[in-house]
Amino acid sequence: MNAYINISLAIGLLAMSQMIAGQTVYSVDECTELALKNNAQMKINANKVEAAEHDKKAAFTHYFPEVSATGMAMAANKDMMEMSMAGMSITMLKNGVTGAVTAVQPVFAGGQIVNSNKLAKVAADISRLQLKQTENEIRLAVCQYYWQVRIIDEKKKTLDALEAQLAQLEKDVQISVDAGLVTRNDLLQIQLKVGEISAAKINLDNARNLCKMLLAQYIGVDAAEFELQSGGIPDDIPMPNPEELKCNHTEALAQTPEYGLLSGNVEVNKLQRRLAVGQQLPTVGVGAALAYHDVLGPERSFAVGFVSASIPLSGWWGGSHNIKKQKLLAQNAEMDMNDKSELLIIKMQQAWNDLEDACKQVAIARQSIEQADENLRLNEDYYSAGTSSMSNLLDAQSLFRQANDRYAEAYAQFQIKKVTYLVSTGRQ
Repeated sequence: MNAYINISLAIGLLAMSQMIAGQTVYSVDECTELALKNNAQMKINANKVEAAEHDKKAAFTHYFPEVSATGMAMAANKDMMEMSMAGMSITMLKNGVTGAVTAVQPVFAGGQIVNSNKLAKVAADISRLQLKQTENEIRLAVCQYYWQVRIIDEKKKTLDALEAQLAQLEKDVQISVDAGLVTRNDLLQIQLKVGEISAAKINLDNARNLCKMLLAQYIGVDAAEFELQSGGIPDDIPMPNPEELKCNHTEALAQTPEYGLLSGNVEVNKLQRRLAVGQQLPTVGVGAALAYHDVLGPERSFAVGFVSASIPLSGWWGGSHNIKKQKLLAQNAEMDMNDKSELLIIKMQQAWNDLEDACKQVAIARQSIEQADENLRLNEDYYSAGTSSMSNLLDAQSLFRQANDRYAEAYAQFQIKKVTYLVSTGRQ
């Protein structure tokens, strides 16, 4: 890379360091960590997990006796009952107190209590899988926004370098024009290119601000309070080897939250079918009660033991249809899991293909930078020697810019595709 480019890059880095003074600088991993901590959707799903755990604990209480207490105090303006016995008049029920404590222990409920507890446990597991799915979505979104900003930064650095080179070139050509060595057309071409670069920088600034605002919304930090890691995308690092990340997609399927949700849906439908069957079976419970009253005269307290049984009769008519419906829904859930499992494996393969392609694009783009850099150097020499036109030199600068932009985009896409592949195979 020529001296003008090196000097302008150093100036750009100095300006960047001044711009981020007083701001917190985040890497992509730090942005991801902040998003997982502060993102609103993560908090919502974390609350759903906690709510599901409370449902699970509430379902467990149904194993224990149901205890209730009742009480009543009464006072009437006159006795509510009067009777004669052996020539005597007896009055009752004018005032008094009555109360009872009852405990009923379910003995058999058609499996409804057991299956309700299993259903609550599956629901809690599903809520955790949904939280993991949200976490993966946030990881990928943060990665995309982060690298979009980095791409824009790299493009702007290239424009800054070309702008600095054009400024020096404009001075040299102005001297040549004043001396009558070249026509003013060369100077006008440079000025037009400077205007084009200025317009491109404005567009990049607007795009960067928007991407940074979206990233800030994800990580829960005000956009004015942080900046992203600078330093450029190196073009001399060892080429990444995607083979190190490859795994057996069929074996990886069970690790993904998407498969877990499909499996959970199958289990939910099976349990709902069992509950539908249980609702048509008899329920049996044993209980005891302690009671007290003084309504009929002297105080009385006593204990009662009892057995209760409830047998649905007419409910079988509609209940049998509900059982058949739940059976069909369970079959649908199994077919849906099998079908979408195949699609998940295809999705993994597509993510792998994209990762391989991104790696190849990095190699091609890196080679293009070397060629464009050499082409620019030669055209500078040719123009200085008077053997090439200003148009050729400016075209070489445009090719150099395009090569650098393509490399930044290819490198960023490789980083994004890597996270996408790891997420799709359940390793993030």
